[in-house]
Amino acid sequence: MKSVPHTTHAMRFAQAAGELRHHAPRLRLKPGAPTTGWVDGAWWPRSLELAAELTSLLPALTARLGRVERVTYHLAAWAPAPRRLRSGDEPGDVRLEGFRSPHTAALTVIGARSRLTLLVIPPDADPDLAHHALMTAARRGNDDSVDALLSGLDADTAVQRWEVEGGRIPAQTEPVDP
Repeated sequence: MKSVPHTTHAMRFAQAAGELRHHAPRLRLKPGAPTTGWVDGAWWPRSLELAAELTSLLPALTARLGRVERVTYHLAAWAPAPRRLRSGDEPGDVRLEGFRSPHTAALTVIGARSRLTLLVIPPDADPDLAHHALMTAARRGNDDSVDALLSGLDADTAVQRWEVEGGRIPAQTEPVDP
């Protein structure tokens, strides 16, 4: 009988871990405490297909919210979505309600126990800037507006913030004419 090398098991484990990371929502929430600021955290979906993205997000939020009952979003920010979505093994459907009034980069998830408003980071955002926005929005006591949090996704703003926090970019010097 031939034995299977251990690397085969390790490779399968690494592949499974990679698949889990790909399907896990890129989500950060403020610590459970009295609400402060405009948002309760941030979410970085992988696409603009709301129904597909919510299938991984909603289970991650049930510990904080209880059974998710409703999600409100800006109509223009997402591809057309169904009005109801089946939420895994939970009884009942989740109502998806699109409006024109909320901020395009915000999503409100309403559960049986409470509600959360999430900053939605564009799927095509630079990974480093998106990570910074995720962490900033989820920081305890952060009260930045949605627009202020999104301004960090602009590369020029990020360079300015880096310089203010102590980084330095060498000054561009003009060539001197002889």
